[in-house]
Amino acid sequence: MNGRDRQAEASLAPPCDRLTPADRYEELFVAVQSGGVFDDSKTFVDCAPLHEPETILARYRDARRRAGFDLAAFVHAHFRIPSAHRSEYESVPGQALGAHIDGLWPVLTRHPVEHPRGGSALQLPHAYVVPGGRFRELYYWDSYFTMLGLAESGQHALLHAMTDNFAYLIETFGHVPNGTRTYYLSRSQPPVFAWMAELCEAHGGRPAGAYLAQMRQEHAYWMADEQRLARGEASRRVVRLPDGSLLNRYWDDRDTPREESWLEDVATAEGADRPANEVYRDLRAAAESGWDFSTRWLRAPDPAVPESLSLSQIDTTSILPVDLNAFLHKLERTIARLSQEAGDAAAGKEFEQRAQARRDAMDRTLWNGIEGAYFDHDWRRGQQRRCLTAATVAPLFARACSSRQARAVAATVQQRLLAPGGFATTECRSGQQWDRPNGWAPLQWMAVEGLSAFGHNELAQEIRRRWLRTVCTLYRREGKLVEKYRLREVPSEHTAGGGGGEYPLQDGFGWTNGVTRMWAGQRADGRWGDVERCGQ
Repeated sequence: MNGRDRQAEASLAPPCDRLTPADRYEELFVAVQSGGVFDDSKTFVDCAPLHEPETILARYRDARRRAGFDLAAFVHAHFRIPSAHRSEYESVPGQALGAHIDGLWPVLTRHPVEHPRGGSALQLPHAYVVPGGRFRELYYWDSYFTMLGLAESGQHALLHAMTDNFAYLIETFGHVPNGTRTYYLSRSQPPVFAWMAELCEAHGGRPAGAYLAQMRQEHAYWMADEQRLARGEASRRVVRLPDGSLLNRYWDDRDTPREESWLEDVATAEGADRPANEVYRDLRAAAESGWDFSTRWLRAPDPAVPESLSLSQIDTTSILPVDLNAFLHKLERTIARLSQEAGDAAAGKEFEQRAQARRDAMDRTLWNGIEGAYFDHDWRRGQQRRCLTAATVAPLFARACSSRQARAVAATVQQRLLAPGGFATTECRSGQQWDRPNGWAPLQWMAVEGLSAFGHNELAQEIRRRWLRTVCTLYRREGKLVEKYRLREVPSEHTAGGGGGEYPLQDGFGWTNGVTRMWAGQRADGRWGDVERCGQ
């Protein structure tokens, strides 16, 4: 996309309507979601109205009283049902994996002119890449890993446009929403905008300093209410610990069922032993984490007790996550550096102090020297969590740890999280998709980059090799990349797409494409030629 094209698209971003489908359609929304009109709860909230929403609601209120009223027929008559966006891209037999991914970028690219009017989609000024399948919109942390692949594929203009879209979202809403739908506005996702800005600059885009104001705005979003907290108190995304230090948690500003998973959330809350609104908040907060869902967010899960693995035991807002705080450390360090470069020494000093204070708090609260790993912390109960997760590498990825800590984490990863198919998500097994045996591209990237940054290159390259072999094996057999993979637990096991979760396995797939394309193009010492030939 050239500069003129981007300017033209920018003019297509009108003031955003923040009403969600539940806000707008009230009892019609509840009827559709509870009535099973669609197999997937996300379908209705992505529909675009064919008439003014107020008119549709009034017609529904009148029509539902009539004998023989057909809700499904009413919905299909008044809404444009979104297509499944199944890829029309047919993989070429024998095509190299890198070439296959390059051919997918146009299939997964969307433009503002394609946005249906009046629906839940947030208008954006520039083109962007979606993950694929049911995920028809721009997602926050997914996109960073997708953008890695765009960079390697030479799609620099699209990479720059994506970065500008995220800056626009921060300017417009004060944060980056989970995804670009009105029903995602009440939460964000793991804050990776600082990495996006640096990647953009590294590939000919605007300097990272051009996005300093947006970084500060995002930081303020995550730290809102920090000044008024007493020790042991929490507000929204900030927790002040008994020692006075601050760490962050995931949160959502609403405490109702997620609109895109309404039926699932209502069922989960019905099985809980506490008020439904608390369960909804914790489900939403887990969605903000990007790890939706995992035993990581359950109340002290005991794998030996099946009931403890139920999603009704979710307790996300009690947990201080390792990765979130590592990402915010990176954001603070980046703001400090860019402020210094801009001549704002006071801001530079303030954010350097913030970053150091966060790292000190992480060392006291999240680091476990005996286990040689970082663990999430339950701030309400004042104790570390027990289940080891892939988040333990986030402080290495964010450069928020010492060489000694990195060495200990490397040894722990080698012993406890390295599977024949790649880097495991957790040590806990469950039916949730962010648990063993599933593996995910973003976690592989963070492990490899974090370990390499501290000189643990042999382990990093082994993780990369095993993961690429997993992706390649499925690609050779089925001609596609998918959202997640079932990691082989023993070398003889069959490679397969991952399972679990609230929806079927999705093809596409944005972040798998991005990480794989980046690594397929990095043939260190010629060791990755087999990846380039994958499929041939």
